[in-house]
Amino acid sequence: MKRVTIVVPEGKATLSSITGSFEILNSANKYWQRMGNKPMMEICIAGFMTESKLDAGYFSIHPVSIAEIKKTDLLIIPAIAYDDNLAKENVALISWIREQYKNGAEIATMCSGAFLLASTGLLEGKNCSTHWNLAANFKRLFPNVHLVADKLITAEKGIYTNGGAYSFLNLILFLVEKYFDRETAIYCSKNFQIDMDRTSQSPFFIFQTQKNHGDELIDKAQTYIEENLSEKISFEELASKLAISRRNFDRRFIKATGNTPVEYLQRVKVELAKSTLEKGRKSIFEVMNEVGYSDDKAFREVFKKIAGLSPLDYRAKYNKEVVLT
Repeated sequence: MKRVTIVVPEGKATLSSITGSFEILNSANKYWQRMGNKPMMEICIAGFMTESKLDAGYFSIHPVSIAEIKKTDLLIIPAIAYDDNLAKENVALISWIREQYKNGAEIATMCSGAFLLASTGLLEGKNCSTHWNLAANFKRLFPNVHLVADKLITAEKGIYTNGGAYSFLNLILFLVEKYFDRETAIYCSKNFQIDMDRTSQSPFFIFQTQKNHGDELIDKAQTYIEENLSEKISFEELASKLAISRRNFDRRFIKATGNTPVEYLQRVKVELAKSTLEKGRKSIFEVMNEVGYSDDKAFREVFKKIAGLSPLDYRAKYNKEVVLT
């Protein structure tokens, strides 16, 4: 039997990711037994505190003592509200997580729980996902972790991470299939009405123009890009206008925003196109022209690469008044 430990960190853990994980894994275990098998898992919720009050004190969790758990096969880190004190408040838990992984445990982390896992050092040089809205801060704090924020789930050397919010349900289904089988995962998918086999959080990504970097020159470049989306922008000419070489312009732009100038331009264009597709009744061709694309194929390829869906599929998904064209 596999021992599964859902840990409760000090701080503002997300109740839903704790209770949701517990309920789905318990349901999988019961279904597994109904199919004539012995129990697969022993699941507990554990922490270094006797009580954790969540959501303004409306709910409380009473975890078992994690100090008494000498070995676990799978430990699950829930989403948690990150702040600068997270690692300091969880020194003992971080040490325990490291020791469990060293002794063969697998680790699954949900959304912002990746910040706690990254604080252990176990993600160094590995792929990781987290909520797209936390990506910039995560990259700043953990530059040696390979963040792939578009991925819904990453799996590498017994460490599993996932994107944001309720996409933790997809990670739990992934773990159910891994530890039980596909049939049990399908049962849980139907029972809890969770779409299976999602692989990307790109359709939910909202691109935010990063302007808290303090580089005034790059801020001017960003403003120019955003105000001239329908025009053909030459970055050579833009660098010249800003009295900087193209090489230094690119270097500073990447350092400030995390994107090359071309990537930034594409993301701003696609974000505007997404907004128009969500709210309006314009054709794909009209939207394409509004954001400065003249090549239909190029627009569709860039849009799908960034948004995870074709423009037509995106409009059908988010605009309920759409008339397909």
